[in-house]
Amino acid sequence: MKEITIFSGSAHPELAAAICHHLEVPLAPSRITRFANDCLEVQLQANCRERDVFIVQPLVQPVQEHLVELLLMLDAARGASAARITVVMPHFAYARSDKKGAPRISIGARLMADLMQTAGANRVLTMTLHSPQVHGFFGVPVDHLHALHELAGHFRNGDLSNSVVVSPDLGNAKEASRFARLLGLPVAAGAKERISDDKVVISSIIGDVRGKDVVVLDDEIARGSTIVELLDRLVDHDIASARVACTHGLFSDGALERIGRRDDVAEIVCTNTVPVPGAEHAPKLTVLSIAPALAEAVRRIHNGESVSVLFDAH
Repeated sequence: MKEITIFSGSAHPELAAAICHHLEVPLAPSRITRFANDCLEVQLQANCRERDVFIVQPLVQPVQEHLVELLLMLDAARGASAARITVVMPHFAYARSDKKGAPRISIGARLMADLMQTAGANRVLTMTLHSPQVHGFFGVPVDHLHALHELAGHFRNGDLSNSVVVSPDLGNAKEASRFARLLGLPVAAGAKERISDDKVVISSIIGDVRGKDVVVLDDEIARGSTIVELLDRLVDHDIASARVACTHGLFSDGALERIGRRDDVAEIVCTNTVPVPGAEHAPKLTVLSIAPALAEAVRRIHNGESVSVLFDAH
C-alpha cells in the first residue's frame, strides 16, 4: 500500500481509522480552522504529490457543514498535486433528491455530484444509495457497494426457520429480494404512500407474514416514520416477532428510542456507515462494521483491481 494517503473529515473519523487499520496504513493528519466570519479552512498535513489520495467523509448531520469540509479537502488535495483523489462517502445524504416531484424543485443529488467533481474528485466510493440512479449523476467512476452480505451474515447466526424478509415499500423490494435470497427466505412488502417528509401510510402488506418472524429491511432509517407505520401494520397481521435492519442508522429525532421500546421489536441492526446517535443507550441495537468492505474496495481501487467482485462476493 505504498503511495497511498488517507484523510478523514470530521464526519466519521472512527470509520476512517478502522479502514486504515485494515489496510495497515496510517490515517494522515489534517487541520480544519473556523475563522471569525464562520468560514472554514482546511490544511492537509501529509504529502499528496503524485499520491493516491482517499478522503473519508459520509454526509451526515450537519450535512452542509460536512459537505463544505469535503469540498475544501478535495480542493486542497488537487492543489497539492495528488495523482488521483477518491471520495469515500459511505452515506450520500442528497441521494434522496434525485428527481423533480413538483415544479421548480432543485435536484440536489446532481448538483452535489457536480460540486465534488469541480472541487477535484476523480472517483467516488459509496454504499447503498437511496436512489440507485444517482450513480449516473456523477461524471467520474462510482463504485456503489452494499451491506447486504454483512447484514445477512449477522442474521444467519439466528433461527430463520419461521422467518420472512419484509420491505417497507415496493421501491426497496429489489434489495429486499436480494437479501432474502442470501438468507434463503421468502419476501413480502408494504404498499406505501408518502404524505410528507415525516408521514407515510402503508395500506396493505403484500405477501404472507401471519405468524412469522419478520426481518424488516430498509436502506436507511431517519425519523423512523416508515418503520413504525410498517410495524403497526405487521402487528395487525399477527406476526410472531420483528427485527429491523438497515444500512444507514441515522436515527434522528429519537427514532432509535421509539423503535427500540416497542415490545414487538426484538432487535435493531445497522452498520457504521454513519455515527449512530445514542447507540450506547440502546440495548436492542447491534452495529456492524463495514470498514473491512470499504478497506478492501480502497485496496482494489489503489491496485487497479476489480471492485465489482465485491458486489456479489461471499
